[in-house]
Amino acid sequence: MIAYDSITDRKIRFALIGCGRIANNHFGALEQHADRAELTDVCDTDPAALAAAVARTGARGHASLRELLAHSNADVIILTTPSGLHPQQAMDCFAAGFHVMTEKPMATRWQDGVAMVKAADQAGRRLFVVKQNRRNATLQLLKRAVQEKRFGRIYMVNVNVFWTRPQSYYDQADWRGTWEYDGGAFMNQASHYVDLLDWIIGPVESMQAYTATMERDIEVEDSGVVSLKWRSGALGSMNVTMLTYPKNLEGSITILGEKGTVRIGGMAVNEIQHWEFAAPHAMDDGIKAASYATTSVYGFGHPLYYDNVINVMRGEAEPETDGREGLKSLELLVGIYLSARDGRRVSLPLEY
Repeated sequence: MIAYDSITDRKIRFALIGCGRIANNHFGALEQHADRAELTDVCDTDPAALAAAVARTGARGHASLRELLAHSNADVIILTTPSGLHPQQAMDCFAAGFHVMTEKPMATRWQDGVAMVKAADQAGRRLFVVKQNRRNATLQLLKRAVQEKRFGRIYMVNVNVFWTRPQSYYDQADWRGTWEYDGGAFMNQASHYVDLLDWIIGPVESMQAYTATMERDIEVEDSGVVSLKWRSGALGSMNVTMLTYPKNLEGSITILGEKGTVRIGGMAVNEIQHWEFAAPHAMDDGIKAASYATTSVYGFGHPLYYDNVINVMRGEAEPETDGREGLKSLELLVGIYLSARDGRRVSLPLEY
């Protein structure tokens, strides 16, 4: 086991690379934890994005990662750059002595994800992978129900992500909708829902997928379906599209079990729409409180995710989602793409 130093005599210092859309969620989360954390540096190759980030945060601005690594005194570097850039950037950060927090997905290729975990171990640094949806109150309640075996045997699971991304979304930057840097509807937009397949239900045995690029002018898929079989024997499916008319409609998970049925839906698994078990439990009192209104598919989990990271850096907690945990959803994603590409069933693990 690696022995990590704890920071208890000052605030945890963060630096952020990639000042695009999702960066604002990180800025907001750090603002909520200003008593224990601070943002010291921001970096972007786009001068306008960098200027806006500096104006909002007051952090030092850098035009390149090399410049930031040479001058930052941060403890943790946050990667909110295009997904395909995460592996090399993470390894550069580890080599320079920094811990890393990376947005989803941690990488777009299986070997790159494995290399990131190995690099973190060799450098004796931490690798955090952002899975903020796990902190949603609705999913926390569902996770508890599964852990306490309230469903009995789980028979069937269905996950739907019916959202929309217009062509203008992909046209915002050259890297969007590419295999190398972005990934498609599964890898990018629905990544957090793929994470639920393992985190909530357990290890997947095998899958069979179909993907299609039906409307958008992009390299990757804008829609796809996958059938799944878990090691437990449960069967299920996941249906994803970025072509929903006229706006985001649904992000849901439904579980049918021997002694229980639950559906969590809404636009982004933010509403408990059905909750029924054979035996009552104290957690049932929290159903109404767990549902929440949202206008964002991102949810409100980033501040809660940061709370864990800060506690870990202070030596007060274990990581909720480290690099090895991040590999679980990456393995599922890569399995889905291999199945769709080759027209075959793919079994996990991908390698032994």
